[in-house]
Amino acid sequence: MNSKPSVAIHTLGCKLNQAESERIGRALAESGYAVTGGDRADILVLNTCTVTHVADRKSRHMVRMLRKNNPHALIAVTGCYAERDAGALSDCGADIVAGNEKKMELLQIIKGKLHQINLISQGSAPIEQLDRVRSFIKIQDGCRNYCSYCIVPLVRRQVCCVPVDDVIAEVGSRVDDGYKEVVLTGTEIGAYRYEQVDLADLIERILKRTAIQRLHLSSLQPQQITADLIDLWQDRRLCRHFHIALQSGSEAVLKRMRRRYNVNEYRKAVNNIRKKIPEAAVTTDIVVGFPGESQAEFEESYVFGKEMEFAAIHVFAYSPRPDTFAASMPGRVSEKVKKERSLRMLDLAAVSAENFSARFMGQTRDVLWENEVKKGTGVYSGLTDNYIRVYTRSRVDISNTILRAKMTAPAMNADKSLVRASTKGNYGELWSEIV
Repeated sequence: MNSKPSVAIHTLGCKLNQAESERIGRALAESGYAVTGGDRADILVLNTCTVTHVADRKSRHMVRMLRKNNPHALIAVTGCYAERDAGALSDCGADIVAGNEKKMELLQIIKGKLHQINLISQGSAPIEQLDRVRSFIKIQDGCRNYCSYCIVPLVRRQVCCVPVDDVIAEVGSRVDDGYKEVVLTGTEIGAYRYEQVDLADLIERILKRTAIQRLHLSSLQPQQITADLIDLWQDRRLCRHFHIALQSGSEAVLKRMRRRYNVNEYRKAVNNIRKKIPEAAVTTDIVVGFPGESQAEFEESYVFGKEMEFAAIHVFAYSPRPDTFAASMPGRVSEKVKKERSLRMLDLAAVSAENFSARFMGQTRDVLWENEVKKGTGVYSGLTDNYIRVYTRSRVDISNTILRAKMTAPAMNADKSLVRASTKGNYGELWSEIV
């Protein structure tokens, strides 16, 4: 075995998983492992998701693919699907399966396994420079809401919040490492409370005690969006983007989902944001085909989604999850109807995204530029402060810089070979010019 085996980490699912994968990668790098990109390495770590049956299938497929491409590698699988069904992942070829409760012990588990085997080096690709643009930091974990469709409380049972000083130290460390943006994430970050410090207090302290240039929140519940929280966005370092899961615009469906808000409360939260921050992007998740969802209830959800003028809608067809209350509900919606409703909602998502970004045509906004879309083209991709995906052309390397750019045209009007491919058709993405 090489004295410095290479490690590649792959992540499926939510931003919380991304934060935890980032932490695992840091721990491995600090222990002397060579963390690389790609799907070929001596050790492969897969952080899984189980929020839908599609996520389960992707996890199994990824393990099989990694094993096929790396027959002699050590494959370690963790995350929510590993917590729920370790046996299925072992059957696919995983050497180590560690659920969420063992996730942060993965380094020690890997070291122990390496002592038992003769690892054959894969001749991995050269070590790549890790991105220093956006970092995900976990501030909270666990959920006890038990929405009727959701498996998360069953695979992330322990509810806890990261101490305030630890969060601030981690943000400061990312600044020292060269990151321009930090995303605060967790299972339910709006429920953050450590001793007497709530989420609004935590944000205020981060802004006062660190030099982070952009601070972004992952996802909030409408009932958690208070006037005091919104007032913090007077600080321009807070990204003008709120992801607020709706799930359904039908009052009756929301009740069956056991969500803790109604349609009017959701509308009020969004309106309060837009009064104080008119340029804010509000994005959401919508589930179609929930048990018992009638055509009339779907139409209510569709009409409400249209009314809210979201900047983006992530559409999910309902997927029954084991041991959740909704899995045994009557009125199962057929796959055919779910597909039809998904397509209609996706069409709405495309129109909504284009309408939102069109509001900013001709305007100039701060953009955090990431990397070249394709090496050697000089075309870079980035996100505005209100999270519109934009592209530009530059003769110099502008990656990991925050520069002003003027929005000039829909990205679809640019050279499509240079604009990053998207399953959503690049809806709402813009071409821009550095100013």
